[in-house]
Amino acid sequence: MFSRHYAWFVVLLLAPVALLNYLDRQMLAAMKFSVMTDIPDIGTEANWGKILALFKWTYALLSPVGGYLADRFSRRYVIAGSLLAWSGITWATGQVTNFEQLLLTRAVMGISEAFYLPAALALIADYHPGRTRSRAVGLHQMGLYAGVILGGFSGYAADSPDFGWRGMFALCGLVGILYAGPLFLLLRNAPAAGASASPRGALGELVRNRSFLLLVLYFTLPAMAGWIVRDWMPAILKTEFGLGQGKAGVSATVYWMVAAIAAALVGGWLADAWMRRTARGRIYTSACGMGLISVAMMGVGCAPATGELSVAIAFLVLFGLGWGVFDANNMPILCQITGPRVRATGYGLMNMVSISCGGFADWGFGLLRDWQVPLLAIFAVFASVALVSVVVVMRIRPSESPSAVP
Repeated sequence: MFSRHYAWFVVLLLAPVALLNYLDRQMLAAMKFSVMTDIPDIGTEANWGKILALFKWTYALLSPVGGYLADRFSRRYVIAGSLLAWSGITWATGQVTNFEQLLLTRAVMGISEAFYLPAALALIADYHPGRTRSRAVGLHQMGLYAGVILGGFSGYAADSPDFGWRGMFALCGLVGILYAGPLFLLLRNAPAAGASASPRGALGELVRNRSFLLLVLYFTLPAMAGWIVRDWMPAILKTEFGLGQGKAGVSATVYWMVAAIAAALVGGWLADAWMRRTARGRIYTSACGMGLISVAMMGVGCAPATGELSVAIAFLVLFGLGWGVFDANNMPILCQITGPRVRATGYGLMNMVSISCGGFADWGFGLLRDWQVPLLAIFAVFASVALVSVVVVMRIRPSESPSAVP
C-alpha cells in the first residue's frame, strides 16, 4: 500500500507538468499578432483557426491511445515520455519559418501532449480514494490554470525585441526536457487495480455504459466554449477594446484563471463534502458550475457593446469560477461510473470527442469572424449549449454508494 503523504506528493509532482502542458499550448494564442507578422503566409483568420484546430484534432485522435497505454502498461512511463516529447516539439516550434512548418509542429505537439492528461488524472484517482479525489484533481488542475496564466503573459515576451515569441518557445521546451528526468525517477505507479482489458474489451465496456456516454456529451458541450475563451479571447480583447498585445493576453487569461484556481479548490472541497450526503454530490456541484458558465458566456458576448473592458473581465471571472468547479469534478464523476482498469481510456475518449469538437469550434469561430457575425450572436449559442449541459449531467446515474467504486 502507498502512504497518504506520497499520494499528495504525486499531485505536487504532476502540477508543474500540468502547468507546462497548458503553457506550451496556450502561449501561441497570446502571441498571435507577433507570429502572424513574422510568418506572413499564415494570411487569414481562418488559417490561424486551422493552426489552432489541427493541434486539437491530433490531440483528440491520440488521446484514447494514450489513455489505453496508461491503463494497459504504465502510467509513469506514459506521463514522463509525453512530457519529454512535447517539450522537444515546443523547442522546435520556435525554429519554424513558414505556415506549413507551424502546422506540422502544432500537429505533432497535439500527438505528444495527448498522452499526458488521461494518464495523470487516472494516476491521481488511483492514489486518492473517493473522500479526497475531487480535492486532489482540483489541485492538479490548478497547474493547468497557472499554465494558461503564464501563457497570457507571453504576449509581453513576444513584444520584446530581445526575446520574442521564438525565445519563449525555446525556453519552455528546455524547461520541460530538464524536468522529465527527475519526474521519471520520483514518480511511481499505484498498486495494480486488476487485469487490464483488451482494446476491444475496454471500448465495449465504455460504450455500453449509458452514464459514460452522457458524461462524454457533458464534457464536450461546454469545452467548445472553453477553447474559444482560451484561444480567441486575447485577439477579441485587442480588437474590441484597442489593447496592446501584451495587455490583451493578460486581460484574457489572468483574471479568469485566478478565479478558476480558487473555484477548483472550493469546488473540490464542496464536492467531496456533498458526497458524504449523496452519491450525486459531485454531479450537483458540477451542474452549479455549469450554470455560472452559461451566464458568463452571454455577458462576454455583450461586453464589447458597453465599451468597458472591466465588464468583459467581470464576466470572464464568472466564467473562471464556473469552469474551476466543472473541471475539478469530471474525472471524479468518471470514477463513479467506471472501474479503475478503464479510467484513463475513458478520459482519453472524452478528450477525443471534446477536443475534436473544440477544433471545429476554433475553425468555425475564425470563419464567423471573417464573415463579421456579431460576437453576441456567437456567444449566445455557447451560453445555450451550457444550459443544455446541465440537463445532460443530471441524467448521469453514479454508483448509489459514494464508496462503492474505488
